[in-house]
Amino acid sequence: MSKLFEPTIINGMILANRFVRSATYEGMANEDGSCPQKLIDYMVQLAKGGVGLIITGNTYVSPEGQAVPRQMGAYSDELLPSLREMTKAVHNEDGKIAIQICHAGCQVSPHLIGRIPIGPSICEIGNQKIYHEMTIEDISEVVKSFTRAADLAKRAEFDAVQIHAAHGFLLSEFLSPFFNKRRDEYGGDIENRARLTLEILQSIRKTVGKRYPILIKINSEDFLDGGLTVEDMLSLSSMLEHAGIDAIEICGGISVPIGKFIPSRQGRIKPENEGYYRDAAMRFKENIKVPLMLVGGIRSYDISEKLIEEGIANYISLCRPLVCEPDLINRWKSGDTCPASCLSDNLCLKSLLERQELRCELGEIRPESADKQIISNLTEFS
Repeated sequence: MSKLFEPTIINGMILANRFVRSATYEGMANEDGSCPQKLIDYMVQLAKGGVGLIITGNTYVSPEGQAVPRQMGAYSDELLPSLREMTKAVHNEDGKIAIQICHAGCQVSPHLIGRIPIGPSICEIGNQKIYHEMTIEDISEVVKSFTRAADLAKRAEFDAVQIHAAHGFLLSEFLSPFFNKRRDEYGGDIENRARLTLEILQSIRKTVGKRYPILIKINSEDFLDGGLTVEDMLSLSSMLEHAGIDAIEICGGISVPIGKFIPSRQGRIKPENEGYYRDAAMRFKENIKVPLMLVGGIRSYDISEKLIEEGIANYISLCRPLVCEPDLINRWKSGDTCPASCLSDNLCLKSLLERQELRCELGEIRPESADKQIISNLTEFS
């Protein structure tokens, strides 16, 4: 049996295989952040499709941290019943599910919260002030919000919680010297810039206990001049390891188009270019013992197996391929190991905006038979 389908354990959480559904925005939640049946059904579909661990879309920890409409929330006990319905439905299919908790920082929509967003320090992009500098009191409230969300997740019977500290959201902004210009104990070197993230981890651990899995998603680098570097990521990962994190997912880029890459790069991916952050993962594995989840541009069964066999990653995280084929993992397990059908064309994002539904616009079309005009319009990324 391939190592891809070996059972593994993360702090008591038993996973049937090494495939993870990486978090994305589904755009299916109710106005108050609660989970309607269609969002629950979406998670059930992933569980039926064979994913070892499902990570929900980024879930806001407080109303002022909401990025976009129809986003899941975990800020109040009033949301507990629908969250429990989600975990119960996934568990009924023998699936495992973690909730990703997040504060959007500068990516908060001012129209949703009715004010300018908050961030580590005053930041201007193109002569536009995009957020106010947080006070120490603001920082303390953010720690409380993340902790409350994690406690809610545990009571809702999620199998784990993942802290979102990537892609230019609030914790990523604190970690990045591009956004973080503070001169107090939360700014400066990576030890100070990591302080908020570590305080949140420690507070959550104290609340949920030692035997509850806490995961985190961080950038391998920001791909932004003056942003987080691979060396920063390695230092951060070491601090997280010593603080008791149970697994780390690495990705890269900022969700707003100000750097070289956004996380969901567009364009057909050649097999030799699969795994955008493979080099960073290799550096990680040389220095860090915590299990590594690797996301970004992985489309092939053979590449997935190689990444595991060579010890470059412990888990393979997939996002857009599972939008295109929710049953991809079962297909691969059955012996049909053709690459994922996903064209990385980002038409699923178009559907999200226009139809208020995360779905693949190409349906069941395989890459080898997809419309040639669509393919010719895509931009290649190395």
